[in-house]
Amino acid sequence: MKRIALITFLFIVSILPRTMAQTPAVINHIAVYVNNLTTSTTFYQSIFNLKMIPEPFKDGKHTWFSLGNAGALHLIEGQKSNQTFDRNDHLCFSVASIEEFIQSLNQKKIPFEDWAGKVGAINLRPDGVKQIYFKDPDGHWLEVNDAK
Repeated sequence: MKRIALITFLFIVSILPRTMAQTPAVINHIAVYVNNLTTSTTFYQSIFNLKMIPEPFKDGKHTWFSLGNAGALHLIEGQKSNQTFDRNDHLCFSVASIEEFIQSLNQKKIPFEDWAGKVGAINLRPDGVKQIYFKDPDGHWLEVNDAK
């Protein structure tokens, strides 16, 4: 009986590292450091219609939003103002209709541009996906596209 238990244990131990190594990691959350939590919370909630979810810290410096199967978006207050961010470092959201999303941005007077920086223009990727870029209140770049 001890021998069977030992063989079973050794078998499990021998396959465990391979099994764990083959399991892909998944995104749990994305954290964005912001200057004013109230302003940024309102922005992300109103622009992307994100659903707030409970956050464990309860310190007034965090807002958590659900991103569905992609995990969560955490806004964390404390960033110094007047930071400059590169467009290559951006969050991307997909929407069903880029045109409807642009109408919403226009109503909110939020300027957008294509990848080259032409204001009010839509970028068209080689695969036909339409993209636009704009900044959140802290200057973080955001992409919105209509990828399916």
